[in-house]
Amino acid sequence: MLRPMPETPARTVKLFRNGRNQAVRIPREFELEGDEALMRKEGDKLVIEPRKPPTGLLELLKTLDPIEEEFEIPDDPPPEPVEL
Repeated sequence: MLRPMPETPARTVKLFRNGRNQAVRIPREFELEGDEALMRKEGDKLVIEPRKPPTGLLELLKTLDPIEEEFEIPDDPPPEPVEL
């Protein structure tokens, strides 16, 4: 049976400006691995979680933006008959 991980107590953190963005200093005990994280709002809570790399082709394709560009369909006539 898996036991839930103990939660780290909440801490007050500093908010600051980085150019036009608001940023937060993340204390060492809350550091995330990697170079990217996912962020979302749940009501008035801000949730930041590690971004796991895609594990397969379908997972990778889900992360890509749809292509809006129109593509021209080239003429593709059937091949000429060949005598063997």
